[in-house]
Amino acid sequence: MKVLVTGGAGYIGSHVVRALQRLNMEVVVLDSLELGHKAAVQGSNLVVGNLADKNLLSSLFVDGRFDAVMHFAAYSQVGESMLFPEKYYHNNVAGTLNLLEAMLQHNVKKLVFSSTAAVYGETAESPIIEDFPAVPANVYGKTKLIIEAILKDYDRAYGLKFMSLRYFNAAGADFSGHIGEDHTPETHLIPLAIQAALGQKNSIKVFGTDYDTPDGTCIRDYIHVNDLADAHVLALQALVSGADSNIYNLGTGRGYSVLEVIDKTMKASGVSFLVEFSERRKGDPAILVADSNKINKELGFNLKYSDLDTIIKTAWKWHSNNPKGFRK
Repeated sequence: MKVLVTGGAGYIGSHVVRALQRLNMEVVVLDSLELGHKAAVQGSNLVVGNLADKNLLSSLFVDGRFDAVMHFAAYSQVGESMLFPEKYYHNNVAGTLNLLEAMLQHNVKKLVFSSTAAVYGETAESPIIEDFPAVPANVYGKTKLIIEAILKDYDRAYGLKFMSLRYFNAAGADFSGHIGEDHTPETHLIPLAIQAALGQKNSIKVFGTDYDTPDGTCIRDYIHVNDLADAHVLALQALVSGADSNIYNLGTGRGYSVLEVIDKTMKASGVSFLVEFSERRKGDPAILVADSNKINKELGFNLKYSDLDTIIKTAWKWHSNNPKGFRK
């Protein structure tokens, strides 16, 4: 099988590329390297380019003869999306339309789409199932929900089959220690805590201690990036086997508080770093936990690596061995 992976040099995309290669699939990565890293897909067939380039897409599909596409290329900073919505609609939505146009022109009708739990918005209910109302609270989440609506229409009109995977908090790193999380700027809790343990930050900041949770801090559902990668492979295999289009949550059904994550990071690193407490951030629900029973039952997905100790252990290995990320 030959697969095009857009955004394949990014955090999640690079782990999926590695999972596909382990199954001896032929992979072509399309990435602008604006946010991705060439070193994350070292040894892969990497094409540097952007989904805005229709000519590049056309030539790529002519030469590629792909069986399927896995689509990760997107901007994903929530705060930035509210400041610069045009940037997000152009890149995420218009870029996807260009990709779909090229797919249809070359009769490639299988797509695995990287979606997000941000489509649900500030729901007070937990665990979250796929049938909950999708009311995004930010432009990033809106772009992903718009793309899902487009995919449903393209399935109905053109027979393009898709699997949309709405994941919660991707975390951890490949067990090899060769690839991991490297964002600029970094906004995710676990790498921020590890940066504090490494002395790269003076402290870690906790936003809100008065939530209706056991320790007063927010609770989130963390899933290991290698489990995410395995789920994408299962979704691809299901499409190739003739499965209908579908949307799935990806999480563990188990949440951890901010203070629990910080405590685990201190234990894994052996470093007690400074913790600063601040006011709540607007729009942070107390608890966000996924119900992933649907993908478990329908695709046979099982978690292997997503206990918090393993997540932090693999993240610590990556960050401590690569304190500057991919920028050696």
